[in-house]
Amino acid sequence: MSKLSIGIVGLPNVGKSTLFQALTAVSVPAENYPFCTIDPNVGVVEVPDPRLQHLAEIVRPPRVVANVVEFVDIAGLVAGASKGEGLGNKFLQHIREVDAIAHVVRCFDDPAVVNTGHLEDPDEDRATIELELELSDLEIVLRSLDKAERRERSGERDSTTFAAVLRRLRDALDAGIPARRVELDADEERLVRSLGLLTRKPMLYVANIDEDELAAGCPHAAKLRDVVREADPDAEVVEVCAHLESELLALDPVDRTEFLEAHGLTESGLAGLIRSGFRMLGLHTFFTIGDNEVRAWTVHVGAKAPEAAGRIHTDFERGFIRAETTAYDDFVEAGSMKRARELGQVRLEGKEYIVQDGDILLFRAAP
Repeated sequence: MSKLSIGIVGLPNVGKSTLFQALTAVSVPAENYPFCTIDPNVGVVEVPDPRLQHLAEIVRPPRVVANVVEFVDIAGLVAGASKGEGLGNKFLQHIREVDAIAHVVRCFDDPAVVNTGHLEDPDEDRATIELELELSDLEIVLRSLDKAERRERSGERDSTTFAAVLRRLRDALDAGIPARRVELDADEERLVRSLGLLTRKPMLYVANIDEDELAAGCPHAAKLRDVVREADPDAEVVEVCAHLESELLALDPVDRTEFLEAHGLTESGLAGLIRSGFRMLGLHTFFTIGDNEVRAWTVHVGAKAPEAAGRIHTDFERGFIRAETTAYDDFVEAGSMKRARELGQVRLEGKEYIVQDGDILLFRAAP
């Protein structure tokens, strides 16, 4: 599995670059004018997982390796981006290259920052971006459908199935429905994957709110959540104050904890955002432990043991024999793999075993 990437998109001046700075602690331009960010900035972020740290405290290895997600800061889109407005074609191509999208919607009111959207109606901003992505996808689908129908008329059997799928996508996009809401089976999914449809990608909405609304609640974010629940029910809405998250970066861990508690929070909003992005991609975690390293690994939900073994090395997948498996809670209770075996908490699993979130795995493979 290659590195997973999430593109941060939104209208200009909604706080995308500030959020990116807080996520990655990478300094990027964030001046107060549209199109400051033209080339996408990229940062790799560890996925927060207290289980990994707990395992490291038990095993005390010299090396601890977390799962990571790559965030890509993409410049602000505007109405007409699908037709090239505001350097739109270039920005849409950047979105096409990521695995999922985090759509930042401005829910804060700051007269010092030019507002290019509609604060009182966050759905207007959401819909502006969604429409541009849909129009871009529709253009691709119509071009592909024209070619598929010509091949269909010439008697190419495989083109009939492809054309039928494209018509379903066309009809959905024409009706303002993102392509991700069109149900496709595995074969149909393979047919359309090469199109790189933007609205086929998983979507996470990030409500960028005022600092004083973190504990009390933000009415603009609540309105956005209601709209998303109806328009895009599989998407999540995460509330983050990008400005506050930037301030947290300057604090040491103790002061950071006190700062969060003063705002009625138990953790950084970014931690929730990163985990939501991880879930959005249909992923979960298994662990490997040893004297030299404790490591978290990424695997798709529903993956079988050989696929998980292949995450470590392709030879492990080809030569897979079995996996010694114990659950995270059982390992913590036992305190070591040796003791977990003595307690009968370690199982031997074969090729059909579906990896569970939090499994600790030791693979046996033929050379």
